[in-house]
Amino acid sequence: METLRNIDRNAERWLLLVFYVMLVITMAIEVLRREVFSYSSVWGEEIVRYSFIYLAWIGASAAIRDRAHIRIDVIMHYIGPRPKALLYIFGDIVMFLVAVIALYWSFETVLVSAKFGSVTAGLRISQIWFLMAVPVGFTLMIWRLIQSFLRDVKALKDGTDVYEGNTLFD
Repeated sequence: METLRNIDRNAERWLLLVFYVMLVITMAIEVLRREVFSYSSVWGEEIVRYSFIYLAWIGASAAIRDRAHIRIDVIMHYIGPRPKALLYIFGDIVMFLVAVIALYWSFETVLVSAKFGSVTAGLRISQIWFLMAVPVGFTLMIWRLIQSFLRDVKALKDGTDVYEGNTLFD
């Protein structure tokens, strides 16, 4: 049980670290190869590109967990805890619906790629591994939205302040 709680708390952080390190190391190798040996590879560019795509989608999930997405929250400073919780719940529901629709359509792309057996140009491996970044990202986002919704409903019931995340600027 503690292991699952630890995964829930840190899954995105570890995944972001893995993809970021992969991106930085591959990019450094490619710059070195290009500048020192006047040679670059197609696979290096692909690894960097697809690592960045995974970073973006996993980062979106982490931002939902921490309520760190960019938003205009001027009105939030002037309303009480109950309306604030209701607004956050409404936002979570809207985003949940968008994420479910996007998840469905992103799987369509993966299925088409599987049907035709498309492979990447440089690595020559199935493109499904890279197209899965979008469904994986939306699945993580849906999970975090459910958690956020439950957290906000609990705050609404208890009459406590809703979790607002960390502010970027104060």
